Amino acid sequence: MSPARSSYGAIGLVLIGLACQEVGASIAVLLFPAVGPLGMVMLRLVFSALVLLAIARPRLRGLSRDAWLSALAFGLVLALMNGLFYLALERLPLGVTVTIEVLGPLTLSIIVARRASALVWAGIAALGVAALGGGGWDRLDLLGVVFALAAAASWAFYILASARVGRLFARLDGLAIAMAAGAVVSLPFGIVDAGSALVRPELLGLGAAVALLSSTIPYALELFALRRVAASVFAVLMSLGPATASVAGFLLLGQHLALLEIAGIALVVIASAGAVLAGARPRTVRALPDGALPPQA
Repeated sequence: MSPARSSYGAIGLVLIGLACQEVGASIAVLLFPAVGPLGMVMLRLVFSALVLLAIARPRLRGLSRDAWLSALAFGLVLALMNGLFYLALERLPLGVTVTIEVLGPLTLSIIVARRASALVWAGIAALGVAALGGGGWDRLDLLGVVFALAAAASWAFYILASARVGRLFARLDGLAIAMAAGAVVSLPFGIVDAGSALVRPELLGLGAAVALLSSTIPYALELFALRRVAASVFAVLMSLGPATASVAGFLLLGQHLALLEIAGIALVVIASAGAVLAGARPRTVRALPDGALPPQA
């Protein structure tokens, strides 16, 4: 296969992964009335942990105290990020939620870039947020916005925690341990939120489907894609997350957005892609870890 065709195939894998993520998020929204947002977080993390533990079979003996603490902290961040994301998703449209959440890694990439041009991308992102408000902040639930902003901050911490675990563990061992820790943290909140719904097989099956669509399948596709395209190209493609989320929200959930809201989402996508490209230039002092954007909150 020619390099160009291989790259196109890798780009296709990333786009399929993005589509899977948003289909998974849409199914999660539909399950909220039955299991609640925190119940959904628990189902997603538990099933994701089971799959990862089965695949990775992490080695537990001989790990340093630093490695254990890093993995457990990563798991706590995973649980917190996903919990805040779903709490926001319960109150806001999918496209708006993902757009606000992506401000976390966008802000981190702008800070890390240390370039004057980063201020341009920050300004474009600010215009995007203003446009979201111009579409009608009165249409947006204030608590939902707070949850989404907190999820954005958690996503920035996720990137830092992910990079540290990646340095301390081989293969998927660190992620598998962290996912298991996150699942344990989410259990009491999820059980309280979901209650008796957890004994319904069809809901458990749908929860497993959300885990596969939102985490397992996208992560696997992204790993394959990263072998064929540069990390900077991958990150630019991942910047399309708010746009794909808006399309999924419209097609699968019937969530309509005002023209200004669509413009705001587009501006945040442009700012995110521009910040990634600026950070990928040779003169950059530091860069975000490869694949810094997660399989999605």
